[in-house]
Amino acid sequence: MKFTPVLLFAAVSLSLLAGCGRSPDPAASAGSAAAAGPVIALVPKTLNNPFFIDMQRGAEEAARAAGVTLVVQAAERETDVERQMQIIENLIQRKVSALILAPSGSREIVPVVLKANQADIPVLIVDTRLDAAALQASGGKTVTFIGSDNHEGGKIAGQFAVERLGGQGRVAVLEGIAGHETGDARVRGFREALRGHPGITIVASQPANWERDQGYTVFQNILQANPTVNALFAANDLMALGAVEAIAAAGKTGKVTVIGFDAQDEARAAVKAGKMAATIAQNPALMGRTAVERAVALLKGEPVPADIGVSIELVK
Repeated sequence: MKFTPVLLFAAVSLSLLAGCGRSPDPAASAGSAAAAGPVIALVPKTLNNPFFIDMQRGAEEAARAAGVTLVVQAAERETDVERQMQIIENLIQRKVSALILAPSGSREIVPVVLKANQADIPVLIVDTRLDAAALQASGGKTVTFIGSDNHEGGKIAGQFAVERLGGQGRVAVLEGIAGHETGDARVRGFREALRGHPGITIVASQPANWERDQGYTVFQNILQANPTVNALFAANDLMALGAVEAIAAAGKTGKVTVIGFDAQDEARAAVKAGKMAATIAQNPALMGRTAVERAVALLKGEPVPADIGVSIELVK
């Protein structure tokens, strides 16, 4: 198959350059160019999070190299599953060639995956796995999953917490969205690492919906109810950074070990400054790049592995 180089920089890209990070109207974005070749759509959870901005960047690099059209659209907030479903349905109606999706809801998004299947549009999942039971029950299917082992990342964070606390401590956890596979896997891994260490107690575990302001508010409340908390695991860096602000407001900077997840630039800076103890590094740009490369391979009729891992590491 011969591809004609066309790279679509939709309104979302212009808004990102302007610094607002907002997603455009799906109809405007998808319809703003008449593609002469394959159109690959990337639908991350949001574009208001540096993690997914990096994913977009990697996807754009791969699209340029392959000479295919890339459409990138996302909801304003990671919690807006309905908006993500609307975006996907619009892309299905426009008959994109392939769909790359980071699901905002592991179960909730399954019905639109099935619609893509029925429209003969291959679906590649990135970053967050779909709920396997829900997908199987629906009769839906995906080509591949591209992402990190979130459970293992949680274990690495937990092992670091055990070492840092010397086996003794009172720990809080900021979860993502309740029932969301990514956050649940990270928290399960973290809890698993703490088993067998009776001197460490998890005194609070609450969702903060992946958002910085909620990380601040939820951890502020946890500190008020549990003033002796001396460690925190947040299932992403935005919540961790919000918690760092709550810790500073309470006059406890340096007294609470904070461990995040994603290794965003600001979190890495916070680690260097001693405001955070560690964060778990993923590679969202590689996820985006790999997803587009695999979508292109699939459209050429080449085989694609069912599971493609992206490495993780502790940054401290």
